[in-house]
Amino acid sequence: MSRRARVIGAGMAGLSAAVELTRAGFSVTVSDGAAQAGGRCRSYHDPQLDRVIDNGNHLVLSGNAAVAGYLATIGASERLAGPDQAEFTFADRRTGERWRFRPSKGRLPWWIFSKARRVPGTRATDYLRLAALTRAAPGQTVADRTDTHGVLWDRLLEPVLLAALNTAPAEGDATLTAAIINQTLGRGGHAMRPRIAEPTLTAAFVDPALDWLARNHTSVTLKQRLRTLRFENDRVVALDFGGGEEAVASDETVILAVPPWIAETLVPDLTVPNDYRAIVNAHFAYVPPAGATPMIGVIGGTAEWIFAFSDRLSVTVSAADHMIDTDRAELAAAFWADIAAIHNLPPELPRWQIVKEKRATFAATPHQERRRPPAATRWRNLFLAGDWTQTGLPSTIEGALQSGVTAARLAQAARLI
Repeated sequence: MSRRARVIGAGMAGLSAAVELTRAGFSVTVSDGAAQAGGRCRSYHDPQLDRVIDNGNHLVLSGNAAVAGYLATIGASERLAGPDQAEFTFADRRTGERWRFRPSKGRLPWWIFSKARRVPGTRATDYLRLAALTRAAPGQTVADRTDTHGVLWDRLLEPVLLAALNTAPAEGDATLTAAIINQTLGRGGHAMRPRIAEPTLTAAFVDPALDWLARNHTSVTLKQRLRTLRFENDRVVALDFGGGEEAVASDETVILAVPPWIAETLVPDLTVPNDYRAIVNAHFAYVPPAGATPMIGVIGGTAEWIFAFSDRLSVTVSAADHMIDTDRAELAAAFWADIAAIHNLPPELPRWQIVKEKRATFAATPHQERRRPPAATRWRNLFLAGDWTQTGLPSTIEGALQSGVTAARLAQAARLI
């Protein structure tokens, strides 16, 4: 008889855990309080634009092992699109200058000796600061490890780390930054090819997982929010979704894959990150011009990254707390000014939508890093999953998927009886 597991939460972490447990032969049920699976990784039809848009413009890289494994399992590897080589385009709104950063394919970083591949205005010796970042100690910030000024910082490190950490890079946790560099640039350009969900996040990461789980007899119930967990001794013994307690069997494990502010209300004495950073996204109902660069980093503008999809142009701004209270129409106009200038488009504002996420991720600072709990808890049948747990990575799709696998494997190894 197969062992049983309940996964609470159908975001990336919960779906990852459910897929891993189902693969291992568990009888799995998944529940989520939302009306749609996917958590922050979701898509929806926006009536103002009359288009399906993503809640945010999530980028993954070819070296993201958890992403690759998850998509391969659910049969969705082809749902990510991107160039055959690592290439990142930047445009400076102040000067009009445009350039491409192109790391070489292998681990040997010969690209730093090529003016055509490295950031304009930098020297090969400038990149020694990357080595300093890879040797970070716990508690250190990025500013503790490297100079946060100069051309390399302004034109590459700051915009890339801002997107990865969703935190002002200088105050970002240096060990998380080291993990990013070691898993991407440190492995060479073959691990840095940008990958964007095609055509949407839900189509790439969520719907194929739900289909795979259904084919493997794993049920997913939405609009079912967990209200309480009841504990006895060293076990979770009951769950309450608002309709009365449901007993947790002696051979059953529970994986809690909900946001940290919900988890801390359900689990006694749980320490979780409690400082968050916002992300602002904008979407415009404008078909990009033929040959438009799929992704452009913006220096000196209001926008930070511009994405060209088949039916729309979109913008992302990370650590966007400074603009959360800004008027939406004002933001749309400023973003479109950046897009129009960079893509040489008419200045007239097309139909637009602004999506603000006030608590998009935890702040990737040393203090918040210390607050991230491990996947294992003091209850032998309860495990945690989420990009806010101790993944060794900042809050990313890769971290969320990795956390689900970690929790699932702990559940498989648990001795429950």
